[in-house]
Amino acid sequence: MLLPDRNTVERLLRHYRTQEQSVLDGPCDLSVRRRFEDTAYTLCVLMGVRSTPEALIAAERYVATRASL
Repeated sequence: MLLPDRNTVERLLRHYRTQEQSVLDGPCDLSVRRRFEDTAYTLCVLMGVRSTPEALIAAERYVATRASL
């Protein structure tokens, strides 16, 4: 199985967290919500899972493996 670039996953996680806060700050802004959902979808695809919570867990574990090497 091909694995995604750790730097890309790490960057996407940071981007997801930033957008998550933006959605919480302005929940009615559809463009912010759409970007957030696109980022969540991309994270799911990269990690090979179907749900955002699964993708977040998988991505955090994947990035953490670099720290332990």
